Amino acid sequence: MRQTDLVVMPTHLRFRGRRLPCTIGRGGLTDHKHEGDGATPRGVHRIVGMLYRPDRMGRPADWALPIRPGDLWSDDVRDPDYNMMVRVPHAFGHEDLRRADPMYDLVILTDWNWPYPVKGRGSAIFIHQWRGKGRPTAGCVALSLPDLRWIAPRIMHNTRLVIA
Repeated sequence: MRQTDLVVMPTHLRFRGRRLPCTIGRGGLTDHKHEGDGATPRGVHRIVGMLYRPDRMGRPADWALPIRPGDLWSDDVRDPDYNMMVRVPHAFGHEDLRRADPMYDLVILTDWNWPYPVKGRGSAIFIHQWRGKGRPTAGCVALSLPDLRWIAPRIMHNTRLVIA
């Protein structure tokens, strides 16, 4: 592992010499991820993007892209665009990236089952804001907003999410 890696344990994330509290999926850690299991997949995942709400914060890194009204993420295995960012109107199941709550105000994207998704293997594993310390996610990794904002500008082209 490298100092530039985001290393996740069940209760914390290590990055650049810091240990930050985090939460993982309600299904715990898994080596056999599938859609809807609520688990966080073990492994080494590349960081492939960053999204943010420009109406709620400034650009967290120069390569971050704004979340616009109508931006969605497909999580429906029947969708030809499964596990991809899509736009409204969208006839298949999806998550709204521009949520009323602050959970997706800053989202770091990983390459889990992307860019060539295997249907049913599980949709996006994001790093996003938590609902509260100790409150699990649907499979993503979540941190407090201050910690997430500290991490965002320090991510480099070779930063990976390592889930032990």
